[in-house]
Amino acid sequence: METIEAWKCIGCGNIEAPQTCIGVCQYRKVQLVDALEHERVVRDLRDSQQRQRVYDALLRRLASTTPRDGQWERSYRALQNAAQSALNDASAS
Repeated sequence: METIEAWKCIGCGNIEAPQTCIGVCQYRKVQLVDALEHERVVRDLRDSQQRQRVYDALLRRLASTTPRDGQWERSYRALQNAAQSALNDASAS
């Protein structure tokens, strides 16, 4: 993410770039990013967090599942299908 350096007054909040004015403001250096890029990063983060929740639930299901005698393949296939659905949903978004 690209940032620019600017100066922000600690009193009134005025922002100037690339250097300060000669007025009475007291400036501190701040980093600014483009709002659209910030929104894109936040959206990507939320999408990643949602996928992580789905993957965590699938992993918990795998860790806590004990197939009945003779049913291991059926359980495996069900978990495999759930994993494939999660991956398909992730690639579709």
